[in-house]
Amino acid sequence: MADQARVGIIGGGLGGLAAACTLAARGHRVLLLERNPFLGGKACVLEEAGFRFDMGPTILTLPSVLRRIFAEASVPLEAGLELIELDPQWRCFFEDGSRLDLVSNVDDMADRLRDFCGSGEIGDGYRRFIELSRRLHDISERYFFWRSVGSVRDTFRFGGTFQPGVLRDLWSLRFGRSVAGTVRAHVPESRAAQMLDHFTQYVGSSPFLAPAVLCGIAHMQVAEKVWYPRGGTGAVPRALAELARKLGAELRTECPVRRILTENGRVQGVETESGERIALDAVISNADSVRTHRELLADQAAARFLGRRRYEPACSGVVLYLGLSKKYDHLLHHNFVFSRDAEEEFQAIYGEGRPAPDPTCYLAAPSVTEPEVAPPGGEALYVLVHTPYLRPQHRWSEMLPEYRKTILAKLARTGGMPDIESRIVVERFLTPEDIDRRYAVLQGAIYGLASHGRWAGAFKPANRSPDIRGLYLAGGSAHPGPGMPMALMSGWIAADVLHHDLHAGS
Repeated sequence: MADQARVGIIGGGLGGLAAACTLAARGHRVLLLERNPFLGGKACVLEEAGFRFDMGPTILTLPSVLRRIFAEASVPLEAGLELIELDPQWRCFFEDGSRLDLVSNVDDMADRLRDFCGSGEIGDGYRRFIELSRRLHDISERYFFWRSVGSVRDTFRFGGTFQPGVLRDLWSLRFGRSVAGTVRAHVPESRAAQMLDHFTQYVGSSPFLAPAVLCGIAHMQVAEKVWYPRGGTGAVPRALAELARKLGAELRTECPVRRILTENGRVQGVETESGERIALDAVISNADSVRTHRELLADQAAARFLGRRRYEPACSGVVLYLGLSKKYDHLLHHNFVFSRDAEEEFQAIYGEGRPAPDPTCYLAAPSVTEPEVAPPGGEALYVLVHTPYLRPQHRWSEMLPEYRKTILAKLARTGGMPDIESRIVVERFLTPEDIDRRYAVLQGAIYGLASHGRWAGAFKPANRSPDIRGLYLAGGSAHPGPGMPMALMSGWIAADVLHHDLHAGS
């Protein structure tokens, strides 16, 4: 049965597509059901008046994850995607008018920080921070990545229970310390610290609340660089969907699932909104993990998951898609226009549940790398500002006009774009309410579940359900968490443990 199992995948985001490719390559019959008319989840594309925008993720790191998925089918990644390295990786704009580029070479970056901050100690601190980040990443690779982990207990299980070396390694994960505290212990200068804080924005969480183990993200970016797929990040789900189909997977769009069918604690199949009942040997849900249990499973089957812990959504965001008649030559492909005060910003978003009065704006200006994204001389400018996840009092249809002014004023003042309004010829947007409706995520959260809590904040729901046999989870709200490479990895993990479970006859 294992070699010819019929497996259903709910949702065609990056995790679902990764799982489809992996399972189909291993000989399973795969049926993927996507509620939207397009595949890719948030990694979709907007095209209008000669402008092309990646609507969701725009920064591709850890290409080794994609390489591993393609290798399941013995296909080189280069056969499906052309990747272009970006270095400098970001350009940072600060409220005092200063600018700083993040580059991949550690010694070069340390020298830049020494000159920027006027202190050799800052450069040395950066080197020590990256070395710590390397160790954290190495430990994560051994105990955390590429397997279904949902708690500290699981890391012990995979490491070899309570062996001295394992205890030493896990103690090195710096449980009990925050990202912000760890960053500032190495790089106390406020602007440099703010730059390093923002690696945690890949997972939509506050560096003051997120556990120090997430500092390992910095080394991932140093080691494997930052890349742009020609054609935009939307090229990634297109390549995965093409590979999945070549391997025999059936991918259906506009086919929402009404419920997951279970009997005696085991998955039996799914029922679609049209009433079709499909018998399946196992199901991977690439939908939000909390909403999967709340909305697609019977109360009794969902109760254990929903009662296990408090599931806090990660942040949401406002995204502006601005077609500019004329590009800004001082922008790189990726840019951060930083807030005046990091603590004020994060306290507003994560502590008080309100938009930051002076936000950090992330900008993607991809015409630097691929001019075809805009008419000649123009720019398809992507602007993301993190906001709180949706609360009952939020009315973004009323809030957006004023917050748009705040965002554009920030770009004009700190980002060196005083005439931005006059350059806009196309404008579209997504608010937290739009994100919630479009992607069926938890309270409009872009990044699944928040990585908050200095002890358990790094842990997400495991990919193998401990409650329902034959149910698996993938995507940003499952292990190992949000961001393009992690969502892709989650799909591979879910497929891998499902495959081995079927072979073991569980």
